[in-house]
Amino acid sequence: MSIDRKAAIAAYKERKSIAGIYVVRCAVTGEAWVGQAPNLKTIQNRIWFTLRQGGHPCRNLQAAWNRHGEAGLTFGECERLEDEESAYVRNALLTERLAYWRAELKAEAI
Repeated sequence: MSIDRKAAIAAYKERKSIAGIYVVRCAVTGEAWVGQAPNLKTIQNRIWFTLRQGGHPCRNLQAAWNRHGEAGLTFGECERLEDEESAYVRNALLTERLAYWRAELKAEAI
């Protein structure tokens, strides 16, 4: 294994994940779906992948994707959480903030 490869692997393992709340919106209908993620950098890719495969667990979001396609949906961050030492505290904050954003945006949870 080369030194560059080892350095790249080490950098990958050390990168910080940013937890937070995100929103997916349908531009055509105005519908919104809100979710929480331990890593905001990777969640859109995961959601879009499951939608492309036709297997997203949120049926209303999948139906909007099927009707309007990828171009009809947008992804955005609502809020980033500060680094939390404890996963328990982070998860409790995510749950609390998800409830806030669902009410604020009148959105369905995903």
